[in-house]
Amino acid sequence: MKIGAHALPSAVFVAPMAGITDRPFRRLARRYGAGLAVSEMVSARPELRATRKSLLRLDHAGEPGPVSVQIAGADPVMLADAARYNVERGAQIIDINMGCPAKKVCNVAAGSALLSDESLVGRIVEAVVAAVPVPVTVKIRTGPSPAQRNAVRVARLVEAAGAQMLAIHGRTRACMFEGQAEYDTIAEVKSRIRIPVIANGDVTTPAEAKRVLALTGADGIMIGRAAQGRPWLFREITHYLATGEMLPAPRPREIGAVLVEHLDGLYDLYGDEQGTRVARKHIGWTVRELPGGEGLRAAVNGMTVAHSQRAAVNDYFERLAA
Repeated sequence: MKIGAHALPSAVFVAPMAGITDRPFRRLARRYGAGLAVSEMVSARPELRATRKSLLRLDHAGEPGPVSVQIAGADPVMLADAARYNVERGAQIIDINMGCPAKKVCNVAAGSALLSDESLVGRIVEAVVAAVPVPVTVKIRTGPSPAQRNAVRVARLVEAAGAQMLAIHGRTRACMFEGQAEYDTIAEVKSRIRIPVIANGDVTTPAEAKRVLALTGADGIMIGRAAQGRPWLFREITHYLATGEMLPAPRPREIGAVLVEHLDGLYDLYGDEQGTRVARKHIGWTVRELPGGEGLRAAVNGMTVAHSQRAAVNDYFERLAA
């Protein structure tokens, strides 16, 4: 698949997730076969650009390209300016967030709240496309609510405004993350537009990825929550789609090495104090189905010193491997 001039190594992508898809997560996902890893969303508000949170979210040091940065907001002029700002700092693709259902985002008319104002959707995409020389992509949901699924109309507007790819989460804004994702709307969108369409929602296994691609006709798959603690999922899915064969699950020694690498990346990015706090959820996700995992999770949640947390993880996996 290509986005603009960028030839992607696979059509299995990482969904942007606030608080999750930071630089260490993206680097691991890309190494395990993800074709694209979109950043955590960053606000288009210029007064927030110098905050620690924004600066950390926009740190792409050592990250393989293309670098895709997701911006969020509701004002076309402000979003266009944010796109320029990020391209000047290395963004090679700009993604516009029109899918986040979080209240704090929708309360300022951004994220999936934009789906209720179709004319504004078009104006935003037009403004951002005109502002930057790099490809612009968009992520949406299927509509404001199950009774108002307007993804087909939104998709046509997005395509006409110049976006080069559209990712769709198979739920409405009102659905949040409840219930099952539905793929009929994604399939209809794919049949109505020419730009690549990426299906997102409830894909947790290689077999599900193949099934969703068959159901929707989508050009690729976007993985979110299922990859938390499982970056090797991208390797498993890309291999299965290419060969029809299931790879064996990673051994404890590999899982431990990957988690320690992830921890080191978190400590490097955030510093020891914040890094240990951020690391807790990733440790918990990684060991949730492993013997004694709950005990490790409980232990590291009380730790505030990075080298102690790292040592506890190392010791746990050494015992598991033995």
